[in-house]
Amino acid sequence: MAKDTSTDQQKIKTRFLICSDTHGMESLPGLTRSANQHADVVIHCGDLTTESQIHEFKAAIRLLEAINAPLKLVIAGNHDFTMDIPMFRKKVEEAHLPDDQELIEKTYGFYGEARSLFKNTGITFLDEAIHSFHLQNGALLTVYASPYTPSLGDLGFQYRPDDGHDFAINKNGSPCSVDVVMTHGPPRGIMDYTLSGVRVGSEDLFRALALAKPRPQMHCFGHIHEGWGAKLITWRKKPTPLPSHWTDINNGQSHLISKLSMLREDDERSLSARGTPVKCFATSHCSGDTHPLSRGSQTLFVNAAIEGPPQAMNSEQSNLSTQPPWIVDLELQASPRGAKLFES
Repeated sequence: MAKDTSTDQQKIKTRFLICSDTHGMESLPGLTRSANQHADVVIHCGDLTTESQIHEFKAAIRLLEAINAPLKLVIAGNHDFTMDIPMFRKKVEEAHLPDDQELIEKTYGFYGEARSLFKNTGITFLDEAIHSFHLQNGALLTVYASPYTPSLGDLGFQYRPDDGHDFAINKNGSPCSVDVVMTHGPPRGIMDYTLSGVRVGSEDLFRALALAKPRPQMHCFGHIHEGWGAKLITWRKKPTPLPSHWTDINNGQSHLISKLSMLREDDERSLSARGTPVKCFATSHCSGDTHPLSRGSQTLFVNAAIEGPPQAMNSEQSNLSTQPPWIVDLELQASPRGAKLFES
């Protein structure tokens, strides 16, 4: 990717391919291994599987291996409950199947097996934390990752809404320059409507984003399949004491990029990466673009759920069975000289 040297601080144009909620899919249309590089970084925001079975994880690994990119980052989703080992143990104990341990291990693997599948695949599985990577294109990428979603259910990486969750984007309360936040679920108020018209995003996550210093350039997630889309949000200058989407977003200065009701077959943007057709929805927010991202005052939110909603309930909602992944171009700071690639 080309380097932007027009400013005092060197910035490098970096391409992200973002997906989520593939639920056992083995491939994405148009994204196959070739000599051409599709992206600098691939991000998968969880729900690699539907039932957390070993064969589904292996399919997800094949899907990611088929995408040509030097760095691939993955988190778990609520359906990937065997990654949440305490929850996995609890489910096995509650099933009361002492004589079926061999069948359980054949279907779901032994404790920790799902995680071990990602070793030596070129895919980096991230636990909840801040991670930094020195990219092959010369940029420094800092990511906050978290698989946790609010729920009253009993799947993986879930917390009760009344209990809340500490999304520590600012680690220990001190400023930390996070470029990208990748979570499984959305923040409250941003691409989090269900088909029944209820917002289910995390209030704790929204507050953490609003209070981050500086605010991240991009937040990508999935979980709510019908919330597919992207929006460039402009924040109000000062966060309120209890930030919410009602009080802390300047909607008049924000820009909707796309949502399901706007997505049509003839409106789908095909991106060509050095002559190789890629069936993705593309957006760029670098210097010189129509909507360049202003670091600190804006955040690009991307719901990249691939599996479509179960059924459209009105004419405003698309009924696509497979929704396109996102290609996003952003500018990152250059890595320090001599930095080691892909540190975490």
